[in-house]
Amino acid sequence: MTMMSIGRRTAAVGATLAASAMLVTACSSDGDPDTTPTSGGSAEAASGTIELRVATFPPGADEAAYEAFATQEAQFEEANPDIDVIGVEYEWTGPTFAVQLAGGSLPDVFTVPFTDSKTLLENGQLMDVTAEVDALGYSDRFNPIILDGVTDADGNIFGFPRQAYAMGLHYNRDLFEAAGLDPDNPPATWDEVREAAKAIADTTGKAGYSQMAINNTGGWQLTAQTVSRGGRTQVDNGDGTYTSSISNAGTKATLEFLHDVKWEDNAFGAKVDLDWGTINQEFAAGNLGMFTSGSDVYTALVRDFGMDPDQYGLTVMPLEGDDPGTLGGGDIAVVSPTVDESTKAAAVKWIDWYYMQKLMNEDAAKADAQALADSGQAVGTPVLPVLSRELYDESQQWIAEFVNVPQEQMTPFTENIWDQTPVGEPKGKTQEIYALLDPVVQAVLTDESADIDALLTQADQDAQALLDQ
Repeated sequence: MTMMSIGRRTAAVGATLAASAMLVTACSSDGDPDTTPTSGGSAEAASGTIELRVATFPPGADEAAYEAFATQEAQFEEANPDIDVIGVEYEWTGPTFAVQLAGGSLPDVFTVPFTDSKTLLENGQLMDVTAEVDALGYSDRFNPIILDGVTDADGNIFGFPRQAYAMGLHYNRDLFEAAGLDPDNPPATWDEVREAAKAIADTTGKAGYSQMAINNTGGWQLTAQTVSRGGRTQVDNGDGTYTSSISNAGTKATLEFLHDVKWEDNAFGAKVDLDWGTINQEFAAGNLGMFTSGSDVYTALVRDFGMDPDQYGLTVMPLEGDDPGTLGGGDIAVVSPTVDESTKAAAVKWIDWYYMQKLMNEDAAKADAQALADSGQAVGTPVLPVLSRELYDESQQWIAEFVNVPQEQMTPFTENIWDQTPVGEPKGKTQEIYALLDPVVQAVLTDESADIDALLTQADQDAQALLDQ
């Protein structure tokens, strides 16, 4: 399929993370209903080929991203002439997933976060791919901790873990220099983050530090910083039940930090209603000195938000407390449960070719990296291995000649992340509790006199009520 036809046939099926309204537009290149895939049916075109709708990028991705995808799509279709790949704009939106699934607007292949995979597979909203994973020989190659996220109580597998990340502290090197700070020596403690934030705000008038606060991302980042301070927001009892532990010293210290940056230092900035997309936009525009997010966000910052790579810096999360760690996450390539067997087989072929082979096969890794590099897309963004670290390190050597991200500006992260203890996201009612914690973060950022202890006590009670359902 040509680049022009991809542009005509791309369907937008997502809005920003946890948005409350669904954005769905879909069209085919010729408008022929007989060649348009429908939920649960065969997606075979008149020529006998299988039309496979696959997730591509979030809305707003630049043209170069689609040029790289077109190259990869052509390579796949040459090797699989019976499959016609149709790129679909996609971004995960937890609250609207069930509506999209019921309405048939999801791609046949898409990705979901680790945090939601257990709930989705238990609800029958993901396709069982156990036989396919076994046939491809992947069952014993995945990191078992990561594979557990897509495995049910009977050992059945419902997806292919395709990438993982650790939380990091992202910073603007230009604003550091303007404030008299050394961008090659970023903050290593939360006290140093606060000091740097104040210096940036006082010198430049920009927000020195900011944090996500809405659409479940406030709870997400509150949890991440709790972990970095030695706390945990939930205890897994090991029997399928969970105990909320939101009211802990790490969570309280995080909220006190936000209060002080906002109200004592006047370094937080005016915008207290940011989520994943809008905080990326602010950071890419040079309006923000520091924020925390996944280590893999550089690609989106440059590709989707137009950030100048020279401004970018990345370091590890500051750690403190008795049992600190770094919250990790990632996503999984999955197949819609509504497709027929022929489309399922085509979907697994695509997942294996597009997502998995580049992780373990030198030729595939180089071909993928070259296609991205040739179209100006990021190659070498820091991620964590879903397979073994040894294979990950080897794959980085395979693609070294194509790496085009400013890795030297990320060394504070890449040289120190392996020394930090990875901690998975809470498993019980993950997104619901993240949503419950959003107002806690917002209260601290909008009310200088907010009672943090009372907020945490109430949040703990409300979270436990959710976990007991």
